[in-house]
Amino acid sequence: MEQEQQNLESFLTWAAQLGISDSTTRTDQPQHSPSSCLGSSLCVAHFPHSGGRGLGAVRDLRRGEIVLSVPKSALMTRENVMEDKKLCFAVNRHSCLSSAQILIVCLLYEVCKGKTSRWHPYLMHLPHTYDILAMFDEFEKRALQVDEAVWVTEKAILKAKSEWKEAHALMEDLMFRPQFLTFKAWVWAAATISSRTLHVPWDEAGCLCPVGDLFNYDAPGEESSDIEDLEHLLSNSSIHDTNLLNGDKNIVVDAEQLDSHSQRLTDGGFEENVNAYCFYARAHYKKGDQVLLCYGTYTNLELLEHYGFLLQENPNDKVFIPLDPAVYFSTSWSMESLYIHHNGKPSFALLAALRLWATPQNKRKSVGHLVYSGSQLSTDNEIFITKWLSKTCATVLKNLPTSIDEDTLLLNAMDSSQDIFTFMEITKLMSSKDEIFTFLETHNMRDAHSLTEVILSRKARRSMDRWKLAVQWRLKYKKVLFDCISYCNEILDSFIK
Repeated sequence: MEQEQQNLESFLTWAAQLGISDSTTRTDQPQHSPSSCLGSSLCVAHFPHSGGRGLGAVRDLRRGEIVLSVPKSALMTRENVMEDKKLCFAVNRHSCLSSAQILIVCLLYEVCKGKTSRWHPYLMHLPHTYDILAMFDEFEKRALQVDEAVWVTEKAILKAKSEWKEAHALMEDLMFRPQFLTFKAWVWAAATISSRTLHVPWDEAGCLCPVGDLFNYDAPGEESSDIEDLEHLLSNSSIHDTNLLNGDKNIVVDAEQLDSHSQRLTDGGFEENVNAYCFYARAHYKKGDQVLLCYGTYTNLELLEHYGFLLQENPNDKVFIPLDPAVYFSTSWSMESLYIHHNGKPSFALLAALRLWATPQNKRKSVGHLVYSGSQLSTDNEIFITKWLSKTCATVLKNLPTSIDEDTLLLNAMDSSQDIFTFMEITKLMSSKDEIFTFLETHNMRDAHSLTEVILSRKARRSMDRWKLAVQWRLKYKKVLFDCISYCNEILDSFIK
C-alpha cells in the first residue's frame, strides 16, 4: 500500500512537470503544489461504492468549468511514441495492421523500455489486470448464461487472439522479450487501450491521457433513441408526411433533429486553440464529491466488453428477447431497436413491430399510420401482444440455469466470504450447486469443505471477481425480464377494469 502511494505521488509529480494541471485562472482559489498536478480543483480519492479510485472535488465546482488540462505533448499517441526511429521503421514495414493494433504495440514497446521510457511513471500507475470480456475464461464466459452475452464474449476473445497473431511479426521485429510476446501481455495492453483511450481528431486509435483517465464513468442519462425521438416528433409535429399517412414504413424526418440526442456524449475533448485535452465538470459538484466523466452511451454488456465494469443503475441498459422471424419482416425497424428498457418497458419500436405482426398481413398497410404514431390498434390486438410478451419473458427466465433468488444469494456469498468454507456455508441454500462446483474444480478446490482456513489464491480471487461481474450482469438481465412481466400484468389488469 505504501509503495502504491509512492507510485501515485511520483506519477502526479511527473504529470505536473509535463504541464498537466487542474488549476484555473481564478486567483481566489488555492493553487496546487508544484510537486503535484492536482490540488486546485481535483484530488485522487477512493469511492468504494462507485468505481473505486477516482477523482474528487477539492472545492465546489460549477457545471461547465474546466477542471483538468493535459498538453498534447503529454498524451501517449502513436504519433508521440513513434518519434522513436526504430519503432517507426518497424511499424512502417507492417502497414496492414490497424491503428489500434499499432497503438497496442506502442504501449508494449514503452513498457519493454522500463525506466528509460518517458512514460514510465504513468505506465507504473496503470492497472495490472482488467475484467473486459476478452479476458474471461471458459467458466466465466459460461457464467453469463445468456446466449447473446456468451456470443459477444466469444467474439471479443477471438478478435483479441486474431489481432495478437497479426501483430506478432512486428513485435518479433522489435525484439520484444518473450514475456511481452505472449497473448497474456497482448490482451493486457489491448484492455488498456480499450478501457482508457480518449478520442482525438487526428487518430482513430485515440490516445492514452495521463491523469485524464482517472475519471470514473457516469452514464449520460436515459438514452433518447432515434425511435423515441421519432415518437416525440410525430406526436408534436404539425407536418403530416403523406407517406406516413399511407402507412409507408420508410419514414423520413429531419436527421439533425434525431441526431441531437442520439450522438455519443463526452465531457471533454482535444482543443486545438490551447493544444491540450481539456475536461469540464458535467454537473455542479460539492467539495468531496466524485467528479465523473461520460465516455458515451453504453449498455451494461457494452461496458463489460470495453471497460470491464457495469453500473448498478444504468438508464441505457437494454434486454433483447427472442422474436418470431415474422416480427422482423413485419416492420422496417432495425433489430437493434426491438428491445426492453432497463425499467421493463418495451421500446416504442418493439411495441410497433408486435402490433403490426399481430395484425393480418392484408390489413397492415391500412393501419400503418396508427402503429407508427404509437397508437393501439384494438383491445384484442393489445391483449394478444401483451400476453405474448409476458409469456416470452417468462419462458426465457425459466430456461436460464439459475433464478433471480439464487443469483442474489450467490452474490451475497461472494461479497461476504474471504475463504472457501464460509462461501460454501452461505451457498448451502441454493438448489443447484453445479456452477459452484465447477468453479472449485477449475481452481483445484473441489474438496473445499475441509479447507476451513484456506484463503482464495490471487488467481482464484481474480476469477471470482469476473464471475461476480457475470452474475451481476445476468441478474440485471433477469430483473428486467421480471419487471417486463409485471408491466404486462399491469396492462392486462387495466383492460379488465
